[in-house]
Amino acid sequence: MTFTTIFALFVCLGMIGQWTMSFITKQIPELKTEPIRIWFHIVGEMVTALALILSGIGLITSWSWAPMLYLIASGMLIYTAIVSPDYFAQQGKRI
Repeated sequence: MTFTTIFALFVCLGMIGQWTMSFITKQIPELKTEPIRIWFHIVGEMVTALALILSGIGLITSWSWAPMLYLIASGMLIYTAIVSPDYFAQQGKRI
């Protein structure tokens, strides 16, 4: 479970960090043009990050429900990984 724990915690910190930096540096123009859509998108990613961090902590502490939460969080991450690139593609940015 060590790899899955590190993966969950690393990815959630990356998601939170990316959106925090984008917000602080005012690089989210959709906050003015499409505020409802972008807030739903950001909240969805933050819920995914929260599920990843909780499952990562749960795996470290051997909570019985942590493996199931990790599977759910991983599914949420897969969905986010499919949907999120469209945000950057719409801006014409390449990764």
